[in-house]
Amino acid sequence: MRKAVVLLPMVLALVLSCSRDGKAAASAGAEGPYPLSIMVMTISGEPMGDDSPVKKYIEEYTNTSLDIIWVPNTTYEDKMNITFASGDLPTIMVAPKKTSSVINAARNGAFWDITDYLKDYPNLSKANPQVLNNISIDGRVYGVYRARELGRNGISFRRDWLDRVGLDTPETIDDFYQMLRAFTYGDPDGNGKDDTYGMTVTKWTGPWDVMKMWFGAPNEWGEDSTGNLVADFETREYMDALKFFRKLYKEGLVNEDFAMMESSKWQEPYLSGKAGVVVDVADFSTTLQGEFETKLGFEEIVWDVVGSVEGDKGLHNLPFAGGYNGMLVITKNGAKTEEDMKKALAFLDKMNDYEMQIAMMYGLEGVHYTFDENGFYDVSTDKAVKAQYDSAAQMGMGIQGDFRYDPDQPIDRDELVLKRNAVYKSNLDIVVGDPCASFTSDTYAKKGAQLDKIIEDARVQFVVGLIDEAGFNDAVKQWRSQGGDDIKGEYNALYKQYK
Repeated sequence: MRKAVVLLPMVLALVLSCSRDGKAAASAGAEGPYPLSIMVMTISGEPMGDDSPVKKYIEEYTNTSLDIIWVPNTTYEDKMNITFASGDLPTIMVAPKKTSSVINAARNGAFWDITDYLKDYPNLSKANPQVLNNISIDGRVYGVYRARELGRNGISFRRDWLDRVGLDTPETIDDFYQMLRAFTYGDPDGNGKDDTYGMTVTKWTGPWDVMKMWFGAPNEWGEDSTGNLVADFETREYMDALKFFRKLYKEGLVNEDFAMMESSKWQEPYLSGKAGVVVDVADFSTTLQGEFETKLGFEEIVWDVVGSVEGDKGLHNLPFAGGYNGMLVITKNGAKTEEDMKKALAFLDKMNDYEMQIAMMYGLEGVHYTFDENGFYDVSTDKAVKAQYDSAAQMGMGIQGDFRYDPDQPIDRDELVLKRNAVYKSNLDIVVGDPCASFTSDTYAKKGAQLDKIIEDARVQFVVGLIDEAGFNDAVKQWRSQGGDDIKGEYNALYKQYK
């Protein structure tokens, strides 16, 4: 059974049903709803509207009146920076990563320091200390992280295509290359036309960041032969990875417009049968399988997944964002008093309850999903129905654990889901940590965005053939002279202090 569903114990269904009449009503009893604004990204489709029954249920459950500011994922960082500059901040906002603007905002007092308050809340007190360390700024915690599987990254691919072109499951980088080539030139869909290609990538750099690990490149920073830290793009392994990317582009194994393609359109080539490989989170496989079966009705299309492929340096993978994907910060402009901050924290704590996770992921029972005879979620495929909760999951944190992967819950016995979960587990042995994840560089806080852009632009230019290795090295020299060497010095000092 390959439905986009998750097994739920009957007791959880009863809890959810009771909570609407009891828990939500009780929470709204003593005092009126607390007005709270929150800025969050939307990934795909229409975001949850103000008239959504899911939004109303969340408000009742948390005793809040929500003003949700939805921003497209591709423009979110720009909108965040504009919001910082304006000083007119919502109560809560997603900080997708520790950019220089986020670090500066924290240091300048834009966010509440919640380090000493987390212990007072039943869910937030369960936050992983290692992940808290990864999100900290100058040793202090300014947000509630959005938890993610550390071993979440993988390679999703069309198993039916792979079987048709006569290849085995890829185990090495060369196997991966041969799969892309066969999917581009081997007529994997069997229609006799030259209308497919291997892999879709977008302007988002995630797939390239994962693939560089296969070549043994560091995760952002790594030790050189003398034990000093160097940036990943200063290593030979990184250049080996870049040359591989360039080869894929030159041979037409990836989409030509990747540097301009929005991530919101990422699924389109797969759903239209044009591409067959995704390097991203392993659950992309189950998402696409569900889309084909429940929306398009093609059960003969079969997706598969593996964690990584091996290169000359062994088997490596990129951890998924240090166990988190951004954090929700409470602003001092939106929550002006300590009491306001505590009410915002109480909201975030309640949003970590399983009831809220379920509502944000699947909507409401009897409205957006039902249970089949096996106790699995049977989710509506109607686009208008899904719009009533779509993108709401971007407010989720999962601090106490994602209900879908809770070891105490019965699991979905779908073969692909089991493979995906096995990838999560096996990846834990091969993910490579960033030694500077918990460090803060003053120079990076000031110049990080412009310095990152130097390397990001050079990477794209190298991949599409506008510059050669010497040109890329010139960009690295520019990075070093404009502040990169200072960042390296600051990180090395901290590394030696805490090593």
